[in-house]
Amino acid sequence: MSEIIQPHGNYQELESYQNSVVIFDATSDFCTNFLKKGDRTIDQMIQAARSGKQNIIEGCMASGISSETEIKLIGVARASLEELLEDYRDYLRVHNLPLWDKDDQRIVQIRQLARTKNKSYETYKSYLPSDNAELFCNVMISLIHQTNYLLDRQLKSLADSFAEKGGLRERMYNARVNSRNAKQEKLLSLLREIYRDAAKYNNESLLKKIEEAAKLLKGGKQ
Repeated sequence: MSEIIQPHGNYQELESYQNSVVIFDATSDFCTNFLKKGDRTIDQMIQAARSGKQNIIEGCMASGISSETEIKLIGVARASLEELLEDYRDYLRVHNLPLWDKDDQRIVQIRQLARTKNKSYETYKSYLPSDNAELFCNVMISLIHQTNYLLDRQLKSLADSFAEKGGLRERMYNARVNSRNAKQEKLLSLLREIYRDAAKYNNESLLKKIEEAAKLLKGGKQ
């Protein structure tokens, strides 16, 4: 069974997942603090943030069975966060607020937080004030860029692994072949023992039958 069901889960240890939790929590606060009640953008942003987080979870849990499903779901997470990224950029543009350059020292400082182990919303909270939309949006844009970069690397690694090792069908086929070969090897071993016993009595007819059976078994091995 272990040949078919691959190790999976442990999404909590993924940096991309940790970032996605921060993004979801922060986006909820952003919508509360900076968007008017009833604005349809609220639901869209929260759903995009949630989709990013949940699809990472679902993809990791599905990875034990289907590499194809994992790739698809991580791709959905990546697309959802790209949508959310554009929402934050739109907010800055519509409100005539500047989008900071990636080399801006404030952004460089924020990017250093990525090195923090077991990141949470608290790690970023001091950079996400409820009264400064410019700072809030630029921090979120930087964090989403970092998360998308991690997801791109994850997708490439998954695609490379799938190209090399295949998916569930290949694992099931290999498991069947390995199981059949193991059974055939046991039968061959048993025939060898019978052959040795038959040889003691010089039973040529039985010896020939054993040899024929052994040839048939060997011919059936992959």
